[in-house]
Amino acid sequence: MPRILLAGLFHETHTFLDGVTTLSDFQIRHGEALLASKGDASPLGGVLEFAADNHWHIIPGVDYRAQPSATVADEVIHQFWNDLAPLVRKDHFDAIYLVLHGAMTSQTILDVEGEILQRIRAITQVPIFGVFDLHANFSHKMAALADCLVGYRENPHTDAREAALIAARLLMRYFSTGQRPRMQFKQPGLIWPPTGTGTATDPMQSLEALARQLETADETLWAMNVVAGFSFADTPDTGVSFVACTTGNAYPQLAQLEAKAHELKHLGLVTDPPADEVLASLNPLPYGLTVLVEPSDNIGGGAPGDCTGLLRALLRHRIENAAICIADPEAVRALEAGERRIRLGGKGSRLDEGPVELDVELVSLNDGRFELEDKNSHLASMCGDIFDMGRCAVVKHAGLTILITSVKTPPFDLGQWHSQGIAVEHMSFVAVKAAVAHRRAYDKIAARMLWVDTPGPCSSNLKTLPYRHARL
Repeated sequence: MPRILLAGLFHETHTFLDGVTTLSDFQIRHGEALLASKGDASPLGGVLEFAADNHWHIIPGVDYRAQPSATVADEVIHQFWNDLAPLVRKDHFDAIYLVLHGAMTSQTILDVEGEILQRIRAITQVPIFGVFDLHANFSHKMAALADCLVGYRENPHTDAREAALIAARLLMRYFSTGQRPRMQFKQPGLIWPPTGTGTATDPMQSLEALARQLETADETLWAMNVVAGFSFADTPDTGVSFVACTTGNAYPQLAQLEAKAHELKHLGLVTDPPADEVLASLNPLPYGLTVLVEPSDNIGGGAPGDCTGLLRALLRHRIENAAICIADPEAVRALEAGERRIRLGGKGSRLDEGPVELDVELVSLNDGRFELEDKNSHLASMCGDIFDMGRCAVVKHAGLTILITSVKTPPFDLGQWHSQGIAVEHMSFVAVKAAVAHRRAYDKIAARMLWVDTPGPCSSNLKTLPYRHARL
């Protein structure tokens, strides 16, 4: 019975945001608490289920995870390592399985995952397998120090659990054959905004197709990862990369992917038209639901979810039968206290114009805990089956329905709205603070989907970002 040490470290770090992400922002689980995820929709849940089905003995370590946000405090890395190191030093396991993001940055460590792998390798030489996010900024350390890490292959991340299972099957292949893979990788020197990394369109669609062809054609190539990178992290490894898990030589295949990426690079450099320009073009009002996508306040990319650019545009153009969600716990508390004139949003980013003062009609106050309607959604890869938006308020103003949450909520599951009594599929407009990952939920209800540019920290125009470490 193989003995596997299981641990997780998951945070997508937006280094251009103000503030610091501290220990209190992380959900932290130790030991047996990790086992509660068995069978849920998360990567961790998939690994635990696979382990049970294949008679692995899991040694549950520690799991730290938080929503995408600002640079992580060094104390988080220090505490994580203090929790994990004693288990690694016991050396009573046959392999380590890690559930990672791959784009985590702290106050003094630009490559957190690489640093953790280096510390592990200083103690043990057992195989290290695991899973990571398609938006990782994969590093030389990660490639050199782990044996086989498998990335998500879809964006939106509908396959996060499946990617974890692929990595588990490859670890089983190691146990069955005794063959131990290693990782080889290339960085083509390209940085694409999240809006340019959807896998239903090029460049990622063609790169993914080529990777799967290469994987099928060579039995020594255990896995070929197309890694989109996370452009809002300023590190030397920021950007696109290709990572092979192999028992042979995968550099020729990596070179093919690099050449294809350069051929298609212009398709990843997406920019968006101004919100006012887009809304002005929708006159007369078209039939069906128009989904307005605001990448600059992309919650899945670390933005605060309270920027007011698109809200202001909707008000300027007097758009009715529309819905928007704003994360603002202060506004929720004000409504609970009986106030009906609120200062909404504009508190989380210095790039925003600031709060909007509105007189509102209160529709409801509710708890925000909901079960995901889609257990294969991008949100499931982050939280499993349940998400808690904290206390929520639903208000109306001039034909606009506003869902105000206490916890910023990536718009990746329609349960967010339905749990609060809002049927967005019957509206004329819905605004979502996302880039690509919302599409699994909204494609099926949208008559059209339009991306708009507003002020905010996750703008698709990367030329506005003050990079210092990235290799541009």
